[in-house]
Amino acid sequence: MKLVSFERQGRAGFGAVAADGIVDLGAAFGGRHADLKALLAADAVGEAARLAAGRKADFALADVTLLPVIPQPGKIWCCGLNYHEHVRETNREVTEQPTFFLRVADSQVGHGQPIVRPKESVQLDYEAEIAVIIGRGGRRIAEADAARHIAGYACYNDGSVRDWQRHTSQWVPGKNFWRTGGFGPWMVTADEIPFGTPMTLLTRLNGREMQRATTDMMIHGIARQIAYLSTIAPLQPGDVIVTGTPGGVGARRQPPVWMKAGDVVEIEVDRIGVLRNPVADED
Repeated sequence: MKLVSFERQGRAGFGAVAADGIVDLGAAFGGRHADLKALLAADAVGEAARLAAGRKADFALADVTLLPVIPQPGKIWCCGLNYHEHVRETNREVTEQPTFFLRVADSQVGHGQPIVRPKESVQLDYEAEIAVIIGRGGRRIAEADAARHIAGYACYNDGSVRDWQRHTSQWVPGKNFWRTGGFGPWMVTADEIPFGTPMTLLTRLNGREMQRATTDMMIHGIARQIAYLSTIAPLQPGDVIVTGTPGGVGARRQPPVWMKAGDVVEIEVDRIGVLRNPVADED
């Protein structure tokens, strides 16, 4: 099942993607769950699947604005330097422990919405990643149990303002400019992608392939990331783990390739779909 968060006629909602559009799960549940994060917290994904099965869509995909899959996650943990090719192109070394930083919710946009290049920089870069959405919370989760805590997966563009990222050894400023990252178009529930299934992820910029890798090329796998992060603090339903980008980022090309107004960037994951965003300059 594919689950989305959306806005329609000024109202936020969530639903299931059907062949003919979107089933409004907020209406189907009679308002029992405020949003997709609340649905996950209530462990109601199975009930949502039963409600959506065979039900006619309430409206077409074209009639809504898609929001980030989880519009307001409690935590957005992002794993850096997690593919060997990306480690090599950045002239760094593989670390024994995974590298993480945090993103904030309003640094994200949904599928189809413009990624915004800020006035302060022209060094806006793409990063194809897979987002893991937590369904069942927990603290100090064992790697062997990690799969039980995953609600689903989505495409993610960890858009980065590179010069601000390099201001200090801390990457957070360059990773959190307003509306610079993409998250979507939907979450594919974990039952559709058996845990450990290799997935292929890639970036296209204006139709040109810029990145390609498979998840079995990760240095620190998804189970390891869940175990590590849940040691720091409890993972909660709706938390998001962004699992790392492969080599081929714009900053490391010769000459560098930066996203600019008028570009279209696509992040594709074979088992999930395509996250597509135009790029616009900030007003």
